[in-house]
Amino acid sequence: MLTSVDGGVDLARIRTISVDLTVEVGRASMTVADLMALESGALIALDRSSADPVDLLANGRLIARGELVSSGDRFGLRITELVDAP
Repeated sequence: MLTSVDGGVDLARIRTISVDLTVEVGRASMTVADLMALESGALIALDRSSADPVDLLANGRLIARGELVSSGDRFGLRITELVDAP
């Protein structure tokens, strides 16, 4: 564990570490044949409704849930719940 001179946790050394964030809206399962048959404009049914919260993953691990928001032509995530570490 990294500790500072006063015995507290020293987070300064890890602040520049990159973390990959993923927002998962939902999942679907299909065969390769169905995947290859997709065309532009095709819709894929996901395992969640539009009212369900989406997941925020850090390096593939679930850390929070929230709701999608839009601002102009951009999307964002409003975090509504932090998930406890296992």
